[in-house]
Amino acid sequence: MKKTVSFLVVLLSVALCGAAFAADKDVIGKKRDVSLKFEISNAIEKGLKWLEKKQNPDGSWSQPEHPALSSLVLTAFMGEPSGRYMAEKPQIVQNGYRYLMSNVQPDGGIYSRKTATPMENYNTSIAMMALLMARDPSYDAALKNARAYVTSLQNEGGIGYNKTGHTDMSNTYIGLEALYYSRYLDQDKADKNLKQLDWKAAINFIQRCQNLPQYNPHEWVADDAANKGGFVYAQDESKAGEVTLPSGKKALRSYGSMSYAGLLSYIYADLKKDDPRVQAVYKWLGENYTLAENPGMGQEGLFYYFHTMAKGLSAYGADDITLKDGKTVNWRKDLALRLMSLQNGEEGSWVNPTGRWWEKDPVLTTSYALITLEIIFRGM
Repeated sequence: MKKTVSFLVVLLSVALCGAAFAADKDVIGKKRDVSLKFEISNAIEKGLKWLEKKQNPDGSWSQPEHPALSSLVLTAFMGEPSGRYMAEKPQIVQNGYRYLMSNVQPDGGIYSRKTATPMENYNTSIAMMALLMARDPSYDAALKNARAYVTSLQNEGGIGYNKTGHTDMSNTYIGLEALYYSRYLDQDKADKNLKQLDWKAAINFIQRCQNLPQYNPHEWVADDAANKGGFVYAQDESKAGEVTLPSGKKALRSYGSMSYAGLLSYIYADLKKDDPRVQAVYKWLGENYTLAENPGMGQEGLFYYFHTMAKGLSAYGADDITLKDGKTVNWRKDLALRLMSLQNGEEGSWVNPTGRWWEKDPVLTTSYALITLEIIFRGM
C-alpha cells in the first residue's frame, strides 16, 4: 500500500504542479522568483482563511447538492504549498471529506440525489480528484467504484454530464483527468470484469472537437488561421458561436478554455508532445494567449480558463509560451500577478462579475484561483 501512495504522490506532484524551472536561471531571476513566491503564498493563505469561514454546518461549501463545489475547496486545502493541511487535517477538512463521502452512491458515482440536475460525471470526477489529493488509502474502494462509474458514462467516445446527456469536451476532460490520475488503482488486476475506458474512441471524439481538417471530417471545421488547431465545446457546438469564412462557409469558433481542455485531454490519452494534434492546439493557445479574457468568450468562464491554462501548460511542460509575434512570456509569473490583482484584498476571495457557469459564486471562483496559484507555486 505504501508503494501505491508513493506512486500517487509523485503522479499528482508532477502532473498538477508542473516541472521545476531549469537550474541555470540567473541569480536575479531566482531572487525575483522567491519574492513572487512569498506574494503567492500570502494570497493563498488569505483565500484559504476566507474559505474556512464559509463552510456549511453539514461540512459542505456553497451548494450541498453539488459535491463538486466542495471537492474543489478540499483540493485547494490539500494543495496548500506548506502541506500543513495535508500533514494534520483540521476539523473543517475532516468534515468536508465526511460530507463528500456521504454523497457516494450505490452505482459508484459521487453525486447528490437531492437535485433534479445531479450532473453525475461533473460531480463524480471532481470529487475523485479531491479524494486523490487526500492521499488516503481508505478512499481506494470508493475511488475504484467511481472509476468504473465514470468509465460507464462513455458515449460516442466522449463523456457527458450523465449516461444519456450530450457529450462534450468539458465533461470529457474532467472525466479523463480523474481516470488518468487514479490509474494506479488498476495495479490490482484481480477483477477481470472491470470495464476499461475505450481510449481509442476517446481520442477520436477529442479530435472531432478540434478545428483541424486533417483529423476532423465535420463540415463545420475551420481551417483559417484564427481558429485552426483550437477546440470547440462539442462535435456540433461552440459556446463561442460560429464564424463565416471568406469562402462563405459557416465554421465553429475555437475558444480558450476548451482549447486547454482539449490539450489536457490529449495528454491524458497519452498522445506525445510531437503529435500534430497536440502541436496544433498548443500553437493556437500561444497565438491567442491573453489574460484579459477567455479568448472567444470575453469574461465568461474566465476563472475556469485560468484554471485549465495552469494545468494545461504545466502538464505540457512549458515554462514559457511563444506568442503570435514570436515573443515569449513567463506564463506563471504573468498569471500569478493577474490573479493577485483580482483578489478581494479585504476578504481574500475572488469572484467573476460575469456569472456564466456559476462564476458569480465566490466559493467556486476562489477555489479555481487558489488551485491555479498552487500549481504555479510548485511549478516555480
